[in-house]
Amino acid sequence: MLGGDNIYEDGEIEKIEDVFEKPYKSLLEKEVKFYACLGNHDIRTENGDLEVKYPGFNMAGRYYTFQHHPIQFFALDTNINADWKTQLKWLEKELSNSETPWKIVFGHHQIYSSGMYGLNEDFIQTLTPLFKKYGVQLYINGHEHDYERTSLINGTTYLICGAGGKQRPVGKSEWTEYSTSDFSFAAFDVYEDYIIVKGIDVNNRVFNEGIIKLS
Repeated sequence: MLGGDNIYEDGEIEKIEDVFEKPYKSLLEKEVKFYACLGNHDIRTENGDLEVKYPGFNMAGRYYTFQHHPIQFFALDTNINADWKTQLKWLEKELSNSETPWKIVFGHHQIYSSGMYGLNEDFIQTLTPLFKKYGVQLYINGHEHDYERTSLINGTTYLICGAGGKQRPVGKSEWTEYSTSDFSFAAFDVYEDYIIVKGIDVNNRVFNEGIIKLS
């Protein structure tokens, strides 16, 4: 999953070889599929439409869902100009129809964060009630330039994976399990009744590990 700001800094599709195809060449040659969402930098050029159409990002729209058993993923357009009225109706319908035990939502912008942008009160009001109602176990985002994993908040773990570029300081909140601004990415081991979340640094060292149990 790509958490947005896929083509930095202004979403120019002509940069796709340098920022995506070359860095991920070995994975693409192994036919690893990537699934992207739109970040605020992506919509600076043609509102991100060319990224949505780019085959390597596997985006079925500005927001979409896909399934890899036993997980259903829900990708959101969290930008300020998104069609939120329609998108929220779509999200609730898709969540209510989901029959998978695991439900993971991802979008670019943070909900719970101890970084520069902090708490997103709008999303806490609009998105988190749906997460609680339909049993979303994990929300993943970028935007903040750090790594932060929360404890369970009303049944959902919030994971910020934005530490692949420019670094910014990150603090800790009462619900923070771990946070760092060191360069990193996240990987997941999925089992029938739990998921292991791993924070991995540039030396391939697992610096943080958490378990999400099936609720």
